[in-house]
Amino acid sequence: MKNKELAESIIQHVGGKNNIISLVHCATRLRFALKDETKANAEILKKRKGIITVVQNSGQFQVVIGNNVADVYSDIMQLTNLDQTTNTDTQPNKKSGILSKLIDLVSNIFIPVLVVMVAGGILKGILALLLTMDVVQRYTSTFNFLDAISDAPLYYLPMILGFSAVKKFGGNPYMGLAIGGSLLHPSVSNMIPQGKFLLETHLFGIPIDLIPYASSVFPIILAAWFYSLLERNFNKIMHDSFKKFIAPLLSFVITVPLTFALIGPAVTYGSGYIASGIEYLYALNPVIASMILAPLWQVLVIFGIHWGLVPLCLNNVATNHEDFLLPILFPAVFAQVGAVFAVMLRAKDPQFKALASSSVLSGIFGVTEPAIYGINLPLKRPFIIGCLSAIIGGAIIGCYHSVIYSFSFINVFSFLQLISPEHGIDDKFYAVVFACVISFIIALIATYLFGISKDKISMISPNDIQEDQANSQGNNNQTNINNDDITIFSPMTGKVTPLSEVNDPTFASELMGKGIAIIPTVGQAVAPDNGEVVSLFRTKHAIGFQTESGAEILIHIGIDTVKLDGQHFEAHVEAGSKVKKGDLLVSFDIEAIKQAGFEVTTPIIITNSDSYQDIQCIFEQDNIQSGEALLALSQNKE
Repeated sequence: MKNKELAESIIQHVGGKNNIISLVHCATRLRFALKDETKANAEILKKRKGIITVVQNSGQFQVVIGNNVADVYSDIMQLTNLDQTTNTDTQPNKKSGILSKLIDLVSNIFIPVLVVMVAGGILKGILALLLTMDVVQRYTSTFNFLDAISDAPLYYLPMILGFSAVKKFGGNPYMGLAIGGSLLHPSVSNMIPQGKFLLETHLFGIPIDLIPYASSVFPIILAAWFYSLLERNFNKIMHDSFKKFIAPLLSFVITVPLTFALIGPAVTYGSGYIASGIEYLYALNPVIASMILAPLWQVLVIFGIHWGLVPLCLNNVATNHEDFLLPILFPAVFAQVGAVFAVMLRAKDPQFKALASSSVLSGIFGVTEPAIYGINLPLKRPFIIGCLSAIIGGAIIGCYHSVIYSFSFINVFSFLQLISPEHGIDDKFYAVVFACVISFIIALIATYLFGISKDKISMISPNDIQEDQANSQGNNNQTNINNDDITIFSPMTGKVTPLSEVNDPTFASELMGKGIAIIPTVGQAVAPDNGEVVSLFRTKHAIGFQTESGAEILIHIGIDTVKLDGQHFEAHVEAGSKVKKGDLLVSFDIEAIKQAGFEVTTPIIITNSDSYQDIQCIFEQDNIQSGEALLALSQNKE
């Protein structure tokens, strides 16, 4: 139930289901492609319990959830029917750069298939360990069965990627499976002699270089794009009565031969040159290259652009049966775990200690976002120390030229995948283990001693982190309030101004009740607490609201805006609606209201002020964010 409530809140605050073009998720994040990101309210989402943070980057609106992201994703997909329907208006209202489009393409194609790749990679690591320990013998029936299970995800990668890529490009994804299957069909693969990379043969009399496509990455992606392009264009020119079957048929018949003849060889040679170029740069000085990539990795994770390395790593594993990039990332992950572990040791507050300990556990299993966004990054110094500590580990790995033999997320199980299937545990394996231990220890000690002051850690809690971050930005400096007081939270983002300065004598004289006014900078009014919408004026400019604690609040958007007769206002609730703190009540166009000649200053009145002993504004800065504490209502003492 909690996940469903969180899913409903996320849908609302990303602008509603009609604003969502597509949604995928990785290990910790929901990655939205939105038509209009200005309709999404990142600030409200960041304050929602169950959300670690929000990242807007590379053309994606990323909501970082944590370990239960898959459950929230499933609820959102059910609530929006995104898996059954396609949004016809699929173009965002702002243009994306080439990098944004590339990251979106890579993440949408590879994220859904990574769970299969990681499963296969871990199984291959376990098999390598069993061979090293002489638990199983090579070329026995037991080995053959285990090898088939562990190798299947990588061997049939063209089929898996074909489905995912065609789905991303907008075609029939099952035809992507068929294209990948054609590349792997025994009738074709058996034509290539064992041990040969290619064979010159003929297709319709045309000479082609026949290449083994098992485990390949890039040829199927380009073939999927070409197929989808053909299918869309055939659908446009064909009659509805037969295009459903004929368009995929013609696209398939054209794409597969063209892939064998042109797309496959060209992309394979091109990707080979790119891989060779990267290997050449790495070979120039592996130590320096590793010392640069290791500390940068978590920075790339923050912005969600680390997916650019995924195809390169997969291609290295597919073509060379090993990859040198992934081992460099091991110390980057475990250094952040060391930093958050130090914070956990220093913490005195039980709630914060529990948050830190769960982040340590998540980090060990490869999910560092809770540690980064929940603790290290808000505290700043632990994150920086973690990145710098990874430099030492990266240098060790670069010195030993360590490699990994199957694709993986970096976690405690990934060490198995560093075991060579041929030579077992060697110096390259020990180098990665040692590098991770060193980076972990350095980050642990440095963060424990210098990461955060003792007096601060003794009082810190999850809410204090957010407040500390806001304080550093000059957004939060509130007075202490009595525990018996009722707190009313700001329904708007904007500038706080006394009620006496409102250009309306009825509000300024407090005839309607005591309160405060806000000059909004964001055209949204949200629920100031859990409660009920008691009344909503026909003109949508004023909302009567009652909190669960009994406070009756009038939110009057603008002065004399009743004369607009509802223009430039949009209601998202109705009278009688039960809402929760932060739920969107009314949205409005600030500039349009101003151009019409009206002020947007919004009085927030406690209409049952007589029920309280005192009403005070507890926000002392000029600018406030929606959801921050605004008023304290002191209850009458009997």
